[in-house]
Formats: sequence, C-alpha cells, structure tokens
Amino acid sequence: MPDTSSVAPAVHSTTAASHTYDAIVIGSGISGGWAAKELCEKGLKTLLLERGRDVVHLKDYPTATKNPWDFPHRGKMPDTFIKENPVLTKCYALSEASEHFFVKDHQHPYIQEAPFDWIRGYQVGGKSLLWARATQRWSRFDFEGPARDGFAVDWPIRYEDLAPWYSHVELFAGISGNKDGLETLPDGEFLPPWEMNCVEKELQQKIMANYKDRYVVQGRCAHLTKPNAIHLQQGRGQCQARNLCERGCPFGGYFSSNSSTIPWAQKTGNLTLRPDSVVHSIIYDEQQGKATGVRVIDAVTRKATEFFAKIIFVNAACLNTNLILLNSVSRRFPNGLGNDSGLLGKYVAFHNYRGTLTANYDGPKDKYYYGRKPTAAMMPNFRNVYRQEMDFLRGYMVHFSASRGRAAAEGIGGNYKDAITEAGDWHIFMMMQGETIPKETNHLSLSKDQKDEWGIPQLVVSVKYDENDEKLLKDFLEQGAEMLQKAGASDIRPNDSKQAPGLDIHEMGGVRMGHDPKTSLLNRWNQLHHCNNVFVTDGACMTSVSTQNPSLTFMAITARAANHAVEELKKGNL
Repeated sequence: MPDTSSVAPAVHSTTAASHTYDAIVIGSGISGGWAAKELCEKGLKTLLLERGRDVVHLKDYPTATKNPWDFPHRGKMPDTFIKENPVLTKCYALSEASEHFFVKDHQHPYIQEAPFDWIRGYQVGGKSLLWARATQRWSRFDFEGPARDGFAVDWPIRYEDLAPWYSHVELFAGISGNKDGLETLPDGEFLPPWEMNCVEKELQQKIMANYKDRYVVQGRCAHLTKPNAIHLQQGRGQCQARNLCERGCPFGGYFSSNSSTIPWAQKTGNLTLRPDSVVHSIIYDEQQGKATGVRVIDAVTRKATEFFAKIIFVNAACLNTNLILLNSVSRRFPNGLGNDSGLLGKYVAFHNYRGTLTANYDGPKDKYYYGRKPTAAMMPNFRNVYRQEMDFLRGYMVHFSASRGRAAAEGIGGNYKDAITEAGDWHIFMMMQGETIPKETNHLSLSKDQKDEWGIPQLVVSVKYDENDEKLLKDFLEQGAEMLQKAGASDIRPNDSKQAPGLDIHEMGGVRMGHDPKTSLLNRWNQLHHCNNVFVTDGACMTSVSTQNPSLTFMAITARAANHAVEELKKGNL
C-alpha cells in the first residue's frame, strides 16, 4: 500500500483503473508540453495535469486582434489594479491585452524572506503563451563552467549529449537565426533569420571593429519566418511581426504549448488533458520503492483525488516543482521526495537583468524598418570564457536594439498630425543577461503555519543578489557605455533598475542534476537519484544558469529524458 503517513487531503473514492495511465506529466508549459508530446508519440497513455484553466489555441485568445482603442485604458492597467498587484505589475508583458494570462498577487500567495517577484501563468500552456521567445543553445563552456571554475557541482552532461536533442526540438518548434560559427553560441537548425535594421548593422560593424573578442549577431527566436512542412502540419503559419505575442498568436507564428506540442500530443489519441488540477504531492510506495501516482486537488470543487502511473514528469515550473517535491513527504522521505541529501530547494539561481543603457544615435533620416521584429541583436558572453580572468565569476550576454520614435511636434490640428507622421530620431536600448552563481543560501522551503486556499503549505522564497552580481553589473555598465561610445552613440545613460530577483522569470535550480546523490537530486537522465521513476526537466533541474536564455535547453533536456524514460520502461527498469 502507498505510504500515506504524511498529512494528505481526504480522497474521494475512485476506480483505480480509470485513474491509471502509463505516464503523468505535471504542468503544461514549455517543458510539460514537450514531455507530453514525446511520451504520447511513443505510445504511452499520458495524463497531463494543469493547475489552471483550459486555454485552447485560437479559441481562447480574446484580445489577439483588438485595436488599442478597444481597451478601456488603451492597454494600461488602472491604478486600482496596480495597487492590488505590486509584484505582477512589474512584468514587462502585462497589459490590459494580456492580464487574463497572469496569476494575480492574491491568487497564490507566497512568503518572501527576501524580495522576490514571482511571475506566474496558470493555464494550459502556462508561460509559453507569455515568454519572450529568445532561443539560444548553450555552449560547451556553460556545461563545463561549474567544474572548471569550482562553483555549484559538475554537470552530469555536456553539450555533445544535448546537441542532437537541440536539433530535435528546433526542427519541430521552428527557430529563426543565422549560422554564425561561434564557439560560444553553437549554431542550430534554423529558419531564415530576421534582419538587423540599418543602425543595428552599423553598431555591429563598429563594435566588432573595436573588439576582436565580441561578436554581435542577429538574435535567434522561436518564430516562424518561413514555415516548413512540419509547422504547417501543426496548423501554424508565418509570423506577421505584430509584436502582440503575449495575447496568444492567432497565426501560430511563435512556439507555444497551445499551438504546437499539446495539439500534436492530442492527435495521437494518447493524451488526457486535465485542467483545474492542483497537484498536492507525489505518492511514494515504500514497498515498491518508487512513486505510484499523484494527489490532486480540484481547483474549482476542492475535491481531492489520486491518479496513478508508472512514470511521472514534474514540469510545474521551477518554484512550483520544488514546492510539490518538498510537500511530497512520507516515512521514507520526511523532508521531501528524493531528498536524502537535504539539498532539495537549495542552490536556486536566476538571471541578473538589472543593468540597462539607453543612448541616442545619429542614424540615417531616410531609412526605417519593416514591422516589429520579435528579436534584437545580441552578443554572447565574452567574460571568463576560456579562463578565469576577472574578479568575478562567469559573465553576461548583451542584447540591444535600435529604433525610431515619432518626430517631435507641438500644437494641435492638421500641422501637428502631419508632423507626427514623420519618424523621429534613432535611439538605442542595451541590456544585460547576467549569470548568477547557485548558492546554498538561495533556497526555497515550505511554511510551517501558512497554507494556500487548496490546503497546501505556502512557498517561502529566500533568494538574493551577492557581491559577484554587483561586480558583474558594474562591469556590464562600464563596458556597455564604452562600446556605445566607440560606436558613435551620444547621451549614453546607464541604469541599475535594482529590481528584485524573479522579474527575469528565469529562476532555475533547487532540484539540480549531478553525478553524486550526496550533492545533487537528479542523475544525468533527470531521474531522482532515490526515486528513479520521477523525472524533473523544467528549470528546477538546472545545475547552473549560463548566460544564454534557458527555454530551448529546457525543451531539449525534456525530450532527451522522455525518450530515455520510454526506453527504460520498455526494458522493465521503471
């Protein structure tokens, strides 16, 4: 019998057979959608659990084609909303057109031992409807970094292990980009790239002429510039460069679980999708020495039930995945499922986005650009790449863009209207994406006395910047200003937003991969060392965070682990 010695919700009677599947996937975002697709394609009857409401591609994008004047406040959030949602309203993607895809501050409270802005999207598709869609492969330096530089623990995989799986997900998702031939930014399976505008090209040429170790390339992103047959089979079409992505794309122009992986899994006939299913915990059977299922609270009725499967993928997004595992207690695992090391919830890291620069540029007055391309120019990390050379660990990726606003005009009437139809001056925006170092002191835990409305302990978040982050920020602001000055920009304005961790929405760790069960939770196939039929493949599994964007790596790791799970299941090892 399952070990139910821990406090668990009362379960209403169910027929075990009707609640039994080959696999259960918890969470339907970017990684959960990929897990469902891969498992269903391989013939496994798969239950996909999502704590939020159902969102069906096309049908449930109510604002996708609205005009600015169709919104009561022209897209801006009213003061009452801002006052009630001090965390959520910091998010760049929030507006009247997208607020229905976000969790409001009061809807799932958490405890901040240190300031942390937790941005969440609870619906089928999760934050795959809201992400910024930047997709770079990690390089060998990212996987080798911890072992070389002596922080965190050694990754149990290397770039070569993940390279074929990067290709696998790129071909299906649709990634636009150039073949740049950079060791620090490996090439992939690309659709035609977007094109830099004329000022971005000037900046590229001038920066690279002044710095032999700094390479400016066109950003890579999960947008269909020229759909291939596999994308048309998904029912997706070409990106229209509208830059309204966070509303849900009626063209399927960018990758999301809703437009791509979930419908693909549904076509197999092997997927059961269950929205409004808040996972309380994972059931561990001590006699069998493995997990047998999950306890679920219905988000609407608050009724508890259980579902059973041979393998379980936990893809609830980093912080909620940690929460579920910490709450999965039993006689065998009194401190959380698989947590013999005591490290569950520890070594959480994120991306440092605090540094930005803006500047003016004397660009051509007779040139403009087409549409609103969904990506920017970018520069892979150039600090501490081949050896430790700075007084801080690791480094940062740089993103920048150039744009033109409206021409300055005064007055009213016809002359004013004519004046603002002209484009204004050129402006530059530059930002950092800095790697933070996983630390044991950056941790998650469960409240001992405060619960959410589903009876689950609230998450306690204690994640902070450190001296390394401050040094890295200082270096970016200095180097960014220097690069812009050498490129001919003027009125260069550096800024430290001082934003709290979390607003990057790239939190990672807490259930990290590693070789040694004493210093990690997961093996090289993303299985819990001490409960090998449970897989974690979202941001929680990451050993370190790189300087590149993480979502493409989540997808590749998930596809790799899911295929391994099927192979092991067929061998009778799970």
